[in-house]
Amino acid sequence: MTEQAIEPRAIYGALSDTPTSYVREDEDAHPPLDYPPYKSTALRHPKQPLIYLPQTITEVTGPQLGEWWRLGEHDHDLTRQHEGEPIGQRITVAGHVYDTEGKPIRGTLVEIWQANAAGRYMHRWDRWPAPLDPNFSGAGRCVTDDEGRYQFTTIKPGPYPWGNHYNAWRPAHIHFSLLGRAFAQRLVTQMYFPGDPFFPYDPIFNSVRDSDARERMISSFSIHDTVPDWAAAYRFDIYLRGPGATPFEEAH
Repeated sequence: MTEQAIEPRAIYGALSDTPTSYVREDEDAHPPLDYPPYKSTALRHPKQPLIYLPQTITEVTGPQLGEWWRLGEHDHDLTRQHEGEPIGQRITVAGHVYDTEGKPIRGTLVEIWQANAAGRYMHRWDRWPAPLDPNFSGAGRCVTDDEGRYQFTTIKPGPYPWGNHYNAWRPAHIHFSLLGRAFAQRLVTQMYFPGDPFFPYDPIFNSVRDSDARERMISSFSIHDTVPDWAAAYRFDIYLRGPGATPFEEAH
């Protein structure tokens, strides 16, 4: 009996293997633009329905990042960007970036930003009475490796009040921004932590109408990736929009 040859798994590059189109996502794939429980959407949402334009070469071939985005030595490690160490529980966050066909995307930029361990952002408009950490800026970036993997070292963020309604608190979360390999794959999302008690009370988390989709925004704890005496580990895989299939008419 001879062994069958195993075909290597296809991996997409950020600037290569460009498809001609991307499948439109379902209408319910993202939260509604006007969602009354999240009060500020009343002022932010468009007043007219969306108009979907045909995809052009711009949407399926960009972005093409130039020299400006080259990474600094500690861009991926938010605990080493200042002279001292930040306060809080050190964690690693790692995973793969896939398209909807399950193919990893290599060489794509992943950016994060977050509150510190006390739940406060280093931002001039964040003024709730929680301490700032002079050794934690709360922003990082990295580029996926040849197998579509990314990894950050950071501090577990704290929850914070946000004034949307009486006693409103955001669950602990990390913001993610991904460019994919085309503008059609652009994604800005939030990663949450398992077992957060604020989930039932947060209108932003619950604005995602599909319960399965909400679960995909929650990372998973990994004891196997946890570094002894150093950092707890969480895994968070991200799926971006995949190439569109070529439509065929049925034979008659």
